[in-house]
Amino acid sequence: MAEIIQRDGTWTFDGDTVRIVPGGKAHPVRQELGEIAVPLEAVAGVSFEPDRKGGRLRLRLRGGACPVLRAADGRLKDGADPYVLTVEKDRTGVAEYFVDEVRNALLIEQVPDTPVDRFLLPGPALPVSGGGGDGTASFDGETVRLTWNWKAEESKTAGGASTFPLSRIAGVRWLPSIGLENGYLRFEPVEGPVSAPPKYDTYALDLWGISKKEHTAVLVAAAVLMRLPGPRAALDAPQAPPALAKAAEVAAAPAGDHDVLLRRLRELGELHQAGVLTDEEFSTAKQAVLRSM
Repeated sequence: MAEIIQRDGTWTFDGDTVRIVPGGKAHPVRQELGEIAVPLEAVAGVSFEPDRKGGRLRLRLRGGACPVLRAADGRLKDGADPYVLTVEKDRTGVAEYFVDEVRNALLIEQVPDTPVDRFLLPGPALPVSGGGGDGTASFDGETVRLTWNWKAEESKTAGGASTFPLSRIAGVRWLPSIGLENGYLRFEPVEGPVSAPPKYDTYALDLWGISKKEHTAVLVAAAVLMRLPGPRAALDAPQAPPALAKAAEVAAAPAGDHDVLLRRLRELGELHQAGVLTDEEFSTAKQAVLRSM
């Protein structure tokens, strides 16, 4: 069995399951999600990304396997991502051994890295609640409840808490606050999208990014998402450009760590050749890498 114990959390692998337990000071999203048992069939890959302080152990799941990642849609920062572990400098050897053990098991079991058509992880335990900004969202498996606080607009508070059954929800989308732009947790009613901004929409929380706790709204989105039927389980909204995610990842890498940056250049080149990145997106991300070098 492979095991790595860090202040950020503990990861163990017994040949069949990667068990992830968050540390006592982990991000609120990871704390609320709690212990995760990831079956080997849900794993697409694993890597260790070294830096001057140690590095990061990263578990890559098959597309569609985890409802939290599906709800986050690539917008979780490393600190909130349950599948990223901060590794201290004196434990880099243990992290590399952990990577070897998982990779060997993937090869032996011939686990594909292709997307799956169903969730392979159970998602957040019910009941679940989260959010902030102008209110709090909760879900018990059957009903969503949005409770407003004193910061909410009168158009929301006038009717009291918003409560609606799962049968009235066609989709859900979570977007964190980015820079000066507010985020939101938004539910789409079956009768069609609401045109009002989240600030005034009684089907949405307005998220301001003031506290890390606001990110826990993604757990409510995940719990609802995995219980919605058919392809309407998520709003048909534009995906975050892959180049922006890569650029953000590069920006977090230490300058001068050429091996990591060169590897990311190769990854960007492969995405560009595969048609995933446009010429403009590839150029933007590549320039971010070159500046770091």
